[in-house]
Amino acid sequence: MGLKSLRWAAAALALSVAATATPVVPAKAEGDQFIPLLVYRTGPYAPNGIPLADGFIDYFNYVNWKEGGVGGVPLSWEECETQYNNDRGVECYERLKNRGASGATVINPYSTGITYALIGRATEDKIPVLSMGYGRADASDGTVFPYVYTAPITYWAGADVMVQYAREQEGGSLKGKKIALVYHDSAYGKEPIKTLERLAEIEGYELSLFPVAHPGLEQKATWLRIGRQVRPDYVFMWGWGVMNATAVKEAASVGFPMDKFIGIWWSGAEADVLPAKEAAKGYKSLNITGVGKDFPIVQDIVKMHEEGEGLADPANIGSVLYNRAVVNGFIITEAVRKAQEKFGQRPLKGEEVQWGFDNLAITEQRIEEAGLKGLMGPIEITCANHEGAGSALVQQWDGENWVAITGFIDPNRKALWPEYKASAAQYAKEKGIDPRNCD
Repeated sequence: MGLKSLRWAAAALALSVAATATPVVPAKAEGDQFIPLLVYRTGPYAPNGIPLADGFIDYFNYVNWKEGGVGGVPLSWEECETQYNNDRGVECYERLKNRGASGATVINPYSTGITYALIGRATEDKIPVLSMGYGRADASDGTVFPYVYTAPITYWAGADVMVQYAREQEGGSLKGKKIALVYHDSAYGKEPIKTLERLAEIEGYELSLFPVAHPGLEQKATWLRIGRQVRPDYVFMWGWGVMNATAVKEAASVGFPMDKFIGIWWSGAEADVLPAKEAAKGYKSLNITGVGKDFPIVQDIVKMHEEGEGLADPANIGSVLYNRAVVNGFIITEAVRKAQEKFGQRPLKGEEVQWGFDNLAITEQRIEEAGLKGLMGPIEITCANHEGAGSALVQQWDGENWVAITGFIDPNRKALWPEYKASAAQYAKEKGIDPRNCD
């Protein structure tokens, strides 16, 4: 099957999934590098899931269009609709893990809950899981989680960056201040709690917790309590999907100042603020990638669309989550490219791609060569360190666009790594895992 036919199969798949939300198997390319795509184009999280899915298919199609694949090996993929549901995510994994010439290259769950559910299965099947900026933070310890990668940053690190930023805004001290955490009542939303509690003891702020039930449409009582009783100095949010826009609206309704309201990077996309209209102006969030279209790789994708070779909705190009998926796709293809140095330019198995991840160093020079300068920072993954030393910036909604208001802020990993190690060691003890030797 030629490259043109492969692109046609992927295009047909994308149109079919967008129209019916039903997984369709594309015709296999002989010698393809297959990448399952666990997506949610339907359901309450669709406004966030669609630009993510579009960023993936456009980037993988771009690699085929521009280079004929990775090292001459064409990429193929198949979408499977999860609706952000854990059971559906496991079903999709089992359905797709053996597709392609050599099985799944890597799994991108795009759900912390699904990531939790797949860690044991994927490790047994020797398929890498890339939970880019989500999932288990302690999976950064590659000695205990050999097939899970958290690059470039974890939720615990994100919580640390938020506290750093708030402290700076308060002149260097949070002593006596109040911080409220509004979070999705799931494994995802609970991830930063221990870090925020640890930092509360160090920094001297008072932490209040406000869980929000799925999908997050009912928050009025939560925000009345925040606005009238607790009256925090800052609100941090770990939200997703319709929960985010609802929270922004409710915060505005009780008069909470938007410039003191900061979301994690999954609470800072266009879909999270546009429904709130003018009320969202001033709202802040973290981001782990650059914003907009002013990057060579994105401009190349625009050109691909102009030539009639694009697969996704062009309206999503340059949006926050679309760009994040492009960076995610780039990390995957760089891991494959690295693995090809050892195993050859052929379809690689998951365990071979794992070696590529374990030895992945994406430098500033390589980022610039690939057209991603400003869109991401360097990443260096090792056998023991699966986080890769990334950072996050703070962005603010100006009423029309997201604007970066800080540079990239490094979390305090000297304090975070002992926490990762201790949590991973407890996991290993519970699961009877013998950590691998990375020396």
